[in-house]
Amino acid sequence: MTAKRFLVVAALACCQLLPGCIANQQQLWQQGTGLLDSVAAQREPLTADEIALGLKEALKVGTASVVGQLGRKDGFNLDPAVHIPLPEKLRQVQSALDRIGLAYLLDDLEVRLNRAAEAAAPRAKAIFWQAIRDMTFRDVLSIYNGPDDAATRYFQEKMAPALAREMEPVVYGSLAEVGAIRAYDEAIARYRVLPFVPDVKADLTAYVIDRGMAGIFHYLAGEEREIRNNPLKRTTELLRRVFG
Repeated sequence: MTAKRFLVVAALACCQLLPGCIANQQQLWQQGTGLLDSVAAQREPLTADEIALGLKEALKVGTASVVGQLGRKDGFNLDPAVHIPLPEKLRQVQSALDRIGLAYLLDDLEVRLNRAAEAAAPRAKAIFWQAIRDMTFRDVLSIYNGPDDAATRYFQEKMAPALAREMEPVVYGSLAEVGAIRAYDEAIARYRVLPFVPDVKADLTAYVIDRGMAGIFHYLAGEEREIRNNPLKRTTELLRRVFG
């Protein structure tokens, strides 16, 4: 039962307890709902500042949720929606090494690429939050009045290149931290001693940034949609007022 219906029903019940209350219930129901609608309509409209603060808070909440999900162990690795496979160029390396029983080197590298994305995800939160703070009011209004994934599209179209540059040292550090660079160097060294194989180079940092950001955007779109449409996801009073 909605709050409005509950209040009206309660009013009818109280009325029936009063002596001489013989009014038609349907008429009372219409009067009661009309009164509540009138009160609701008198609520002060949202200000521009409230819209801006509410949208930015929604994006911060959504981003925190997403990086928390993807930033734990196997957040990328065991999630088929965002798992990072080997780059296409390294699949031929894997195929060549498989002939001499060393394909496991690339299997290990694939896991470490996902580990790097998992390690970088929480650190990306601050970068996303700075991008949110830097949004102009025109950007805010366009997103607020846009489709359910308008903010995610905004990040992808306008902020992705800048975010990628900011994330580069973070991801590179994560690749080194989880041993992905060492695993890559070992696999390539074994590959290059094989006869008649083409030279192969892969930019692991750029690849993990691209796939890692795609994973974040994938789930950020879902969080944004939920906050806009699911009252249970509006965890603060400001979110309830702006998106209610």
